[in-house]
Amino acid sequence: MTSNLAKDNTKIMALVNQKGGVGKTTTAVNLATALSATRKKVLLIDLDPQGNASTGLGIEGKLRKNNSIYEVLVGLRNIEDAVIKTKIPGLDIVPASVVLSAAEIELVGVESREFVLKSLLNGLSKKYDYILIDCPPSLGLLTLNALVASNSVMIPLQCEFFALEGLSHLLKTVELVKKKLNPALSIHGIVLTMYDKRNKLTEQVELDVRKHLGDDVYKTVIPRNIKISEAPSHGQPAIIYDYKSAGSMAYLHLAKEMLQREKRAVAV
Repeated sequence: MTSNLAKDNTKIMALVNQKGGVGKTTTAVNLATALSATRKKVLLIDLDPQGNASTGLGIEGKLRKNNSIYEVLVGLRNIEDAVIKTKIPGLDIVPASVVLSAAEIELVGVESREFVLKSLLNGLSKKYDYILIDCPPSLGLLTLNALVASNSVMIPLQCEFFALEGLSHLLKTVELVKKKLNPALSIHGIVLTMYDKRNKLTEQVELDVRKHLGDDVYKTVIPRNIKISEAPSHGQPAIIYDYKSAGSMAYLHLAKEMLQREKRAVAV
């Protein structure tokens, strides 16, 4: 898989779902942590005004003041200066704060507004093996910037009744971005989250998704798990909070599967 940015080996992935509460940020934080555990150099960009990825990695509010992705996007700060090292070796973050919500409006009048983030990441691409972008729960201008800057997309999908309906809309958006703005963009995979094997609906959703999308769906599923829910309140990824929990083990398996997919893609 080839990056559309400066460094051939840097893989840039957007984690996207226009619906909130599907485990998108939890997946971004724990996948970034799992990849860094494999000695990959990882940057997580928190592109969600809620700033939950920043909170989940223990980045305090005072560290984000005037030093977030918002200031970078509107030209008030260089992206290199906004990078914060986390307590996890090999994992850095560009944090977000609530002021990021204003960026959607401020970027509207900017020339080539869909390419702002892509141009900013050019300055960082040589420093990281992976750049993961945690997108907001919408398909607005911030998410569009992430899709244009990325070479792949991961879609966390909650096992619920309307999952396929929302997924269909999202896949059409990704295809449109690929056609119009970013020919290098591809679906890396769809990961089923909040999986409850005791629930028949969960099983039915999984069958439907796998039937329609086949190998695009990761074999690894992320279970409903209390440790995953508790970890953000401690400012830690679940993998650090309790690495033996079912949720933590699932994210480690997801990272392994993701790396294996990339090896196969390179071989082909």
